[in-house]
Amino acid sequence: MNIKNRIASHCKYLRLNAIGEKIQSLADNASHEGISYLDFAARMLDVEIEHRQDREMLNKIRIARLPVNHDLKQYDCTAVEGMPVSRLEQLKELTWLDQNFSLVIMGPNGIGKTMLAAGLCYHAIEAGYRAYFRTMEDIMTILKTKGISKIAMTDYRRLCKAHFIVIDDIMMISIARNEANAFFHFINALHEKVSFVITTNKSPKEWVETIGDEVITTSILDRLLYRCEIIKLSGESYRLKNRKTIFGKAK
Repeated sequence: MNIKNRIASHCKYLRLNAIGEKIQSLADNASHEGISYLDFAARMLDVEIEHRQDREMLNKIRIARLPVNHDLKQYDCTAVEGMPVSRLEQLKELTWLDQNFSLVIMGPNGIGKTMLAAGLCYHAIEAGYRAYFRTMEDIMTILKTKGISKIAMTDYRRLCKAHFIVIDDIMMISIARNEANAFFHFINALHEKVSFVITTNKSPKEWVETIGDEVITTSILDRLLYRCEIIKLSGESYRLKNRKTIFGKAK
């Protein structure tokens, strides 16, 4: 067995996949640059660590269930009212998360509420926080099935240990009184431990119409709004403004 194959075999055994794939180029560069053995060893470990960090980040994003559009570099602050660049940059610093504040992002459909919430979730993951993105429907499914589904229970326990939870499109689906009660207990258990980011196209006063119980609605709002910044966005729907058509440019 030649030296290259021997190293590749050792790397496979030790699960040093990145080093095994790049050992030849690393060795060639080291020979060309004339670096020391210690520098060469450091470069190999750097490659492996970077590979593992990238893989870990991808896994966190997968578990977080971020939507495809979560890059805040693509968020157009000029297209909406209520989110100037300075405010967006301040939100991206996540100091509000460290202070255990929550956000309620309100506005009509199609103006980027979900993208904004998902982008902040992504920044939180990058910063090392346990952050997750779930729709209201996802949350209710978890609460209804965690007693009979291992997958739902695993997700529920994950959310209970979170630093940051996005609940997208809250109050978009009608829920029964017993379901509303379960949702209240979920919020009640986490409201002083987790920073929530809520997206909604309904004002808090309209939530009672979805829940159908004023007492439960008031209790939920009391906890969500205790340490909370309400961000009201307005503007034209991006989807309608950029509507696609098979017959040429849409009017």
